Amino acid sequence: MTLFFSIRSYWEFLWKSKNQHGVHSPFVFDLVTKCFYDKTSKPEHATLKKYRNELLQNKSTIEVTDFGTGSRVFKSNKRPISKIAQTAGISPKRAELLFRVSRYFQPNSILEIGTSLGLATSALSLGNPKATITTLEGCPETARIAQENFQKFQLSNIHLQTTEFTTYLKNRQPTTDNYHLIYFDGNHSKEATLQYFELLLPTITNETVWIFDDIHWSADMTEAWETIKKHPKVKVTIDTFQWGLVFFRYEQEKEHFVIRV
Repeated sequence: MTLFFSIRSYWEFLWKSKNQHGVHSPFVFDLVTKCFYDKTSKPEHATLKKYRNELLQNKSTIEVTDFGTGSRVFKSNKRPISKIAQTAGISPKRAELLFRVSRYFQPNSILEIGTSLGLATSALSLGNPKATITTLEGCPETARIAQENFQKFQLSNIHLQTTEFTTYLKNRQPTTDNYHLIYFDGNHSKEATLQYFELLLPTITNETVWIFDDIHWSADMTEAWETIKKHPKVKVTIDTFQWGLVFFRYEQEKEHFVIRV
């Protein structure tokens, strides 16, 4: 993300954004007040913190492989696990918000595109331990570390697939999957984001929740977000600057919200 684009995008977000007092949709009002703004301490927060600290204290170095769209290797380099957790993982605040979203909607089936070290995955799991979670990671080494931590913290409802994302999604029969929540955090490019969007559209139900990470990461990602908002099957979207939430509720009027969290 360029500094100029980041600053400009954030000021535009602040100008447009509202809190619960500017929301007239009962569905969105309840989500904002009962989930987004629920700041009460939960026992699971301690587990999220411990999971993070385990990674931050791990000074081992692993070979990190990043993929472009398709199976093409974008780059490969050695990095300390602690640095990956510090710079590439979900922030503590966002992890707690993702935990609240998972707990609020209680999705039975969750797909995460982009496991990394499993910080976000652990939040989804703790939010609803009864959910079946499929999480996809392209890099074998980061997937290995994530799997070790899932076992260590007894997050037994997570099924990690080490795979290239597009290949995995194309080889599935998405109409039989019906994921209730999908967290898109694997490839922050317009091309990949829109490709995943189209591939997964057959899985939607009226209760589906999709969360796109880093929608203002770049001009291309913002363009992808605008394209998603305009899709005829998309009814409600919420821009929280970091995330874009998408709902397909047929009974709702098409409406877009910009909410400060």
